[in-house]
Amino acid sequence: MIQAHFIGRKITSNTQEAFTLQDSSCFGEKSGEYVEYSPIEALFLVKENKMDVYSGKKSISFSSLLVKVRKEDKKIETKLSAFSDLRKKGYIVKTALKFGAEFRVYEKGVKPGEDHARWILYTASEHESSNWHDFAAKNRVAHATKKNLLIAIVDDEGDVSYYEIRWMRP
Repeated sequence: MIQAHFIGRKITSNTQEAFTLQDSSCFGEKSGEYVEYSPIEALFLVKENKMDVYSGKKSISFSSLLVKVRKEDKKIETKLSAFSDLRKKGYIVKTALKFGAEFRVYEKGVKPGEDHARWILYTASEHESSNWHDFAAKNRVAHATKKNLLIAIVDDEGDVSYYEIRWMRP
């Protein structure tokens, strides 16, 4: 079980288990003597009983951590459903803020640094509406980053449907 600490806005661990999981499954990013986790990674690992997060000496429950993260990200439940679904299917999923997307998704068996992500992923709940301008903007980001666009639609039960959009030449 990884023991991690929530300090400020960062969730980090310096345990051997954290480094082992980072090497084997690409959870977190090595940062000197620590592994730093994105909030979505920490939520997933806590939910899967692979991590305990502490604030000082007090353990933070999954629901308390979710409340803290939701203050920064109103879509966190939708994102967590898609993230969890893809990770359980064997894909590596990393944040993609520098690309202007929610996540980068790597093909099964590909680790970040070995090759590029195949998709950039945006999530939406089944009740969200979108317009052509938003869709075109997402498509432009995918095209500019040389990745395929993946849209994850999450229903009320947390089930996820994926739609891949890619450029084709007739």
